[in-house]
Amino acid sequence: MKARRHALILAIIKEENVRTQEELSDFLKKWGVEVTQATLSRDIKELGLIKIPTPEGSYRYALPGEKLLPEVLKRAERMFSDTVVAIDFTENLIVIKTTSGTAQGVAAILDELDWKEIVGTIAGDDSILVIVRNKDQVEGVLNRLHKLRR
Repeated sequence: MKARRHALILAIIKEENVRTQEELSDFLKKWGVEVTQATLSRDIKELGLIKIPTPEGSYRYALPGEKLLPEVLKRAERMFSDTVVAIDFTENLIVIKTTSGTAQGVAAILDELDWKEIVGTIAGDDSILVIVRNKDQVEGVLNRLHKLRR
């Protein structure tokens, strides 16, 4: 029971912005798991959950080491403005040209952003191939990439 509850707690905090133990308890109830506040408190401690700030100014539960989206976005903007030379596309493929030796770092930050439209990236020395899930999503991804360059 405990292992199932822990797995469920981890799944919930990954998918939802859970701010309080009470909210977490409510989510667990929706999955048919009744838990006391004391047990939930122990579970949080055992799982090593921490509270991190949200862009809205509140806090939510997260795993230690979970990247904060605002920090990742700032790094992405800095890398794109410093290293990206050109962006072009065809069908559902986007090619990003970078300064020599920086493509892998730029691709890694793109992967970290975890945009659902992007299936994956392949990086060489100065070029990145971005594979977009379908061609209808390319325009939106291009707009977001261009915003990172500013």
